[in-house]
Order: sequence, then structure tokens, then C-alpha cells
Amino acid sequence: MDLLSVIRRWHFRQGIPIREIKRRTGLSRNTIRRYLRADAVEPVFQVPDRPSKLAPFAEQLTGWLRVEAGKSRKQKRTAKQLYADLVALGFDGSYTRVAAFARDWKRSRQYEQQTSGRGTFVPLVFQPGEAFQFDWSEDCAVLCHCRSGQCA
Repeated sequence: MDLLSVIRRWHFRQGIPIREIKRRTGLSRNTIRRYLRADAVEPVFQVPDRPSKLAPFAEQLTGWLRVEAGKSRKQKRTAKQLYADLVALGFDGSYTRVAAFARDWKRSRQYEQQTSGRGTFVPLVFQPGEAFQFDWSEDCAVLCHCRSGQCA
């Protein structure tokens, strides 16, 4: 984490006191002391494993998204419509979880399509000198030097 290295640099190299670092970062003095004493490069936060409310409905939602992917844009159901259908099935979670699930599913599907054997993925990013672009067009311009705007 960059913040940890900044805190260490301020304190050990520049000699800035902990109270000033607290004022600059908004962290508590105890947290800053703990970061300075720790040998870790990055703070580790323990996140408990909690099952999502969407987990029992994930397979159903994945199936719907797979079906919707084959339809044209105007025929597809929106994430709000998918959420309403899940609520009808007994889902009591929030819409944002359904929308985030749909976004992640679409992103992973796009990645799979780009990396699958469907063809070769060619990135459009090149190092300097690797690719060239030429413009063979020809443009003409007529300039008028008189003040009236009517050139002979």
C-alpha cells in the first residue's frame, strides 16, 4: 500500500512527528504507530467469509444472463427487470448486488471470448517503432489575399 510507505518515509526520513502525520492522513495515532512498528509492507485486513444472499440464486441468474446475451439489445431484460424476477422467486437482497453480479459476469464473459480459440486477440497497443500509420490523402486550400474577399 502506498500510504504505508508514505507514512514510513515521512516519519523515518523526514522526521515528521506522528501527530503531524495524523493530521495529514486522518488516521489515528495508534494506527500510525502500529504501521511504523510492523515489518509488513502492506497492512493485512481479515475479511470474514460470509455467504451472499445472492448465492442461492446465482445459478438461476447466470442462466438468465446467458439467455439474455443471445438476444438483441432491445429484447434484453435490464438488471432491474432481472432483480424484480429474483424478488418474485424470494430473493430479499439489494438491487446493487444483482447489478454487480451482472457486471462481473459480463466482464468475465468478454474476457473468455477474447482469450478463447475463437480467433486471435490482437491488442491495439504498440511500442514506439513497432507499427506505422500513413495518411495518403491530399488536401487543397485556396487563399485570398485581397480585403474584399473576392479574388480574381
